[in-house]
Amino acid sequence: MTENTSNQFLESCRREHKKIQQELKEVDMLIQQTSSEVDRLVQKNARAASRLRQVEAQFDTMPREDIKSAYTTIIESQQRLFTMRGQLEKLQSDQHNLTRLEELYEKILERGLPQDGMPAQAGKESALPQSLVVNIIEAQERERQRLSRKIHDGPAQSLTNLVLQAEICERFFLRDPKQAQVELADLKKNVVRTFRSVKDFIFELRPMMLDDLGLIPTLKRYVEGLRAEDFAGVTLNITGKEQRLASYKEVTIFRVIQELIHIGRVYGHASSIKISLDMGEKQVRVVAEDNGGGFDLDDELTTADAGRLGLPTLRERIEMLGGKISFASGTGQGMHVELTLPVTQE
Repeated sequence: MTENTSNQFLESCRREHKKIQQELKEVDMLIQQTSSEVDRLVQKNARAASRLRQVEAQFDTMPREDIKSAYTTIIESQQRLFTMRGQLEKLQSDQHNLTRLEELYEKILERGLPQDGMPAQAGKESALPQSLVVNIIEAQERERQRLSRKIHDGPAQSLTNLVLQAEICERFFLRDPKQAQVELADLKKNVVRTFRSVKDFIFELRPMMLDDLGLIPTLKRYVEGLRAEDFAGVTLNITGKEQRLASYKEVTIFRVIQELIHIGRVYGHASSIKISLDMGEKQVRVVAEDNGGGFDLDDELTTADAGRLGLPTLRERIEMLGGKISFASGTGQGMHVELTLPVTQE
């Protein structure tokens, strides 16, 4: 790399670094504002729920307008609360990603870039952070696209249906009160179902208990949720002494396990997925194996493409943190994955 090219790249990094710092300040401010709004909406939702219980207790004698107002208020309150909690989760995720990018740019600016004539090994080490930045940005965009599709097909569609159903109830109130009661009962069931769906989506996006309680309780809750809903074939075995890890390591392990279960279910069509996690003093070891259809690893682990399953991205996540991950699979043979991650930074 020539001196001129090196200087241009470093100057570009400085500009991006300043931009990220400014974005972090803005995100921090938005998080504070959104957190306050969520707290306010929680209180408002509690009041609306209390009012609805009063209305339901006196449903036969309560004026229709009061019933309509109570249901409308609780629906609007819950929708607003769901939206703001989702926004808060996204802002916190953005804050985490921006902080990581800021640290990477700081490393680039501290190390600089190699000039012509310097040893090749030094150049390779100095240029490494640049490739990490590119990989992280590309991984972020892929994740955003996946979440965008999931929001559109899940919570967004469910909320649209609730609005339509509420309009049907509104039309029945004056014409056919008995039918209106039937429609309201159905609407209530759908609200509860949508609420559960949104909670599950938020949990998948960023489980709050991961920060509060740690990796092990969150994994247990996640697997229990899968077993209770529609996938009884997933099992989790925990060994070793439970302990808290650095936040970014807990997030990484949880996300990788989450993704491996998703791959086994959706792509491998597995009926059984076994997850084993051993919490050692020096390292965490995870083994995931399923009885699915398996994959051609030569296609999935290509360096030129992220692959349909995103296995190269999983490998990058683990290796960036000083860990190791290996994949074993073949068509009709299921998939076996092992990963280790040091407990403390070496």
